[in-house]
Amino acid sequence: MRSGDTLRKNTVRMALAAIKQVEVDKQTTLDEMAVIALLQKEIKNRKEAIEEAKTAGRDDLIEGNQAEIAVLEAFLPAAMSADELREIVKAAIAETGASAPADMGKVMKVALEKVAGRAPGGEVSAMVREQLAG
Repeated sequence: MRSGDTLRKNTVRMALAAIKQVEVDKQTTLDEMAVIALLQKEIKNRKEAIEEAKTAGRDDLIEGNQAEIAVLEAFLPAAMSADELREIVKAAIAETGASAPADMGKVMKVALEKVAGRAPGGEVSAMVREQLAG
């Protein structure tokens, strides 16, 4: 922090403030999984801001948000490959005995526990939907 990297310092402070805000709101201490979920939410917000900045032609905002995403991603666990995710989803389907898209909720519950923040929920959902449909 003392190196003068203001972008990193400000991004980390923002993340800590978001964590503290949720802890105050819920009157509890967040565990590691909740912090990872919060960081993923912040990254998602930055990606949405990038899309909005593209439509507005604001290259300065795009670069800033991309840099913040890079800082936040450094605090997340290593991303899961598509093959690893597919294997976890197949195991979750076998464990729940799911056979139709109507069983997606049961599969998602088991799969998200096993993924443990190493893949975004949207990717897990898409993989479950793909496996149950085909």
